[in-house]
Amino acid sequence: MEDILNEVVSAEDLKKFERLYHEQLYSEDVSQKAQFEYAWCLVRSKYSADIRKGILLLEDLYSKQSGSEWRDCLYYLAIGNARIKEYTKALSYVRAFLQVEPQNTQVQQLQTLIRKKMEKEGLLGMAVAGGVIIGIASIVGLGIAMAKKN
Repeated sequence: MEDILNEVVSAEDLKKFERLYHEQLYSEDVSQKAQFEYAWCLVRSKYSADIRKGILLLEDLYSKQSGSEWRDCLYYLAIGNARIKEYTKALSYVRAFLQVEPQNTQVQQLQTLIRKKMEKEGLLGMAVAGGVIIGIASIVGLGIAMAKKN
């Protein structure tokens, strides 16, 4: 399941769906299928700007969808937000999905994975912050010791 957050779209797929989407956009008649497929590729891109663009397209679709398309949008909104480390937002989409389908094991696994990433990065963030504080305290202590010596 962890692979889903690390999966990267192939350049060929991205170009194919991007071309189709832009052709329809140019003719001012974008199908929901074309928009979803392009957004689906974007949220699986290795570039955060692409992922954010995919999220915007999915949010637009989400506001217009119902049924299975609605669920697909929620699922990939959660994945996209998790990939750019917007974990709180990702979990809100997971919770919305689970309100409709509480027994969906794929989404339950995604929720667990997102929470683990939050914990891991939260602890890592605290360790980095603690290291910075210790470094600053050491410099200040050294400065005080040198000032007393003079």
